[in-house]
Amino acid sequence: MKPGWRYYVAGFGALMAFDTVSQLCFKLAAVHALPFSGDWHWAVRVLGEPWVYGAIAGYLGAFVTYLGLLRNAPVGPAFAASHLNVVSVMLASAWLLHERLSLPQVAGAALIVAGILILASAGTGDAAS
Repeated sequence: MKPGWRYYVAGFGALMAFDTVSQLCFKLAAVHALPFSGDWHWAVRVLGEPWVYGAIAGYLGAFVTYLGLLRNAPVGPAFAASHLNVVSVMLASAWLLHERLSLPQVAGAALIVAGILILASAGTGDAAS
């Protein structure tokens, strides 16, 4: 029996949350490890940042969630929806890290969401018809 729409909403919500958290953690780790020097001391400083481990945990959570979704969701819409993190990271960065949003970023985000909605609606039809 195929899971219902609640499974997909919860699954893709969890995937987006894991991806967003991991990207925000990477941003915070990079900021806290400044200045960049590219040497051993900098690498040790980065590995000493707890944000790096949050990012790793986020990626592991996203990986497991994505694999679970691929077991049941149509591949096309699942792959497209997995890219919603681009939009969620942009919005979360603006809200939590006070990054500026530009008109091209907002327009790009709108196009990403529109494309995902189009692919998702195309994936709901019966493949046999």
